[in-house]
Amino acid sequence: MIDVDPVRFEQLVADALDGIPAELAERMENVAVFVEDRPRQRGLLGLYQGVPLTERDSGYSGMVMPDRITIYRLPICEISRSEQEVVDQVRITVVHEVAHHFGIDDERLHELGWA
Repeated sequence: MIDVDPVRFEQLVADALDGIPAELAERMENVAVFVEDRPRQRGLLGLYQGVPLTERDSGYSGMVMPDRITIYRLPICEISRSEQEVVDQVRITVVHEVAHHFGIDDERLHELGWA
């Protein structure tokens, strides 16, 4: 386990979001990203909560709460042995959760190597 300071960890998440290709980042709609220390449910590194873009219809507009992506600091630190492993796992986790926003399920993410 390696302990990464919360401020540094948030910067890693921001860097991972900045690394998302512009054509995808521009299509992310109504999404808020958070960092928390621990999930309520064990075993999670990140969590997407919302309505994927592929499931939205014309009735999905107006004053709708944003989708939420949460990245969990301590579980990622616990499975990492170096800061570089934390950087890599944050990137994988951010991409994984953003993919859920685009409607890509876990099975397809496993096939693509982003699980």
